[in-house]
Amino acid sequence: MEQYIIKGGHPLVGEVEIGGAKNAALAILAAAIMTDETVLVDNLPDVNDINVLLDAISGIGANVHRVDRHTVKINGKGINDVNIEYDYIKKIRASYYLLGALLGKYKRAEVALPGGCNIGSRPIDQHIKGFRALGADVDIEYGKIMAEADRLVGKHIYFDVVSVGATINVMMAATMADGLTIMENVAKEPHVVDVANFLNSMGANIRGAGTDVIKIRGVQRLHSTEYSVIPDQIEAGTFMFAAAATKGDVTVLNVIPKHLEATIAKLVEIGCEVEEFDDAVRVVSKGDLTSTHVKTLPYPGFPTDMQPQIGVTLALCQGTSTITESIFENRFKYLDELARMGANVKIEGNSATIEGVKKFTGARVSAPDLRAGAALCIAGLATDGITIVDDIVYIQRGYERFEDKLRGIGGIIEKVETEKDIQKFKLKVS
Repeated sequence: MEQYIIKGGHPLVGEVEIGGAKNAALAILAAAIMTDETVLVDNLPDVNDINVLLDAISGIGANVHRVDRHTVKINGKGINDVNIEYDYIKKIRASYYLLGALLGKYKRAEVALPGGCNIGSRPIDQHIKGFRALGADVDIEYGKIMAEADRLVGKHIYFDVVSVGATINVMMAATMADGLTIMENVAKEPHVVDVANFLNSMGANIRGAGTDVIKIRGVQRLHSTEYSVIPDQIEAGTFMFAAAATKGDVTVLNVIPKHLEATIAKLVEIGCEVEEFDDAVRVVSKGDLTSTHVKTLPYPGFPTDMQPQIGVTLALCQGTSTITESIFENRFKYLDELARMGANVKIEGNSATIEGVKKFTGARVSAPDLRAGAALCIAGLATDGITIVDDIVYIQRGYERFEDKLRGIGGIIEKVETEKDIQKFKLKVS
């Protein structure tokens, strides 16, 4: 089992290039099968989740050609099966985007109930509500969601809760429904907008993505396109908080600063200097950082996917901070691990109180999920000792060449597999 071993105590300094947004890319790849013509998608992150989804798409008969690590050509003409097996779904939750894509194109889909990180309840009732509103019969049997329709017809749909997954899935199905679909109380995240832009580049007629109301005029067919995925705001934010926690000076390249507004606001609040450029953001952390209060909210609020990264940083800030997690109830698991490194934390329900400490101590910790794993690596980089992070398979699901990028800005981190590797690392850095 692979682990990261980290020797902390060095400020991270330099430039780091941010890859394509994993969450946008997953939905875009699913949507790419909705035409019988060839679609080229580039700026893909080369991470496990993307590779698993491409295997799932290939497994139902689509032609998948990897041009290079970050570019793929997909042709959905050969699809001969609308059944996505559990083997793919249990690895990545986003396989459920194939529901909306297949239902839109073939009016039929069978997808196993999803897996992914265990960060809390992520019901799919809003997806089902949307599909049914469009005229599909939807049943859950034998661990599968089965959706079928003679035809899909546009409807006025009001979502009970804001859901990124439901917004994207129902938007895909409605793209090839008859007539006008109006979706209200929708998610406004940048990757929702990116998927809408991608579908529009294939000939869809979607308006209003990024606002509270999306209007979709159904089309009969979609065509080929070439499309570049937006940069990953969560990867960018992770490196920005790594700069803050290690008292560093890091410039993240290939980003859209507007997507990072909530993250930038909190960095400035705690005492970092932040400089914005057209497609880059520089974070400088010097002197003592101060506490703040954070509440996770749907975009444009502070992202739940950035909560562990700011949590680690706040544990090193002077004073008392509070974090309120309003999206996922299991998102504080990393704080138990952080306490092993000397953090002073107290969790009550969906709130955490964090009393800042001067420094962490190295320890052996375990990544409970993708973002928490990255945050624990930040903690390791911010301590004077040696930290070992187990279960890094979670981190590899969503960060490309994570350890390489950290080394590029001065982090001392290696991927190891055996006790011998660990001893070798310790000898090297002692």
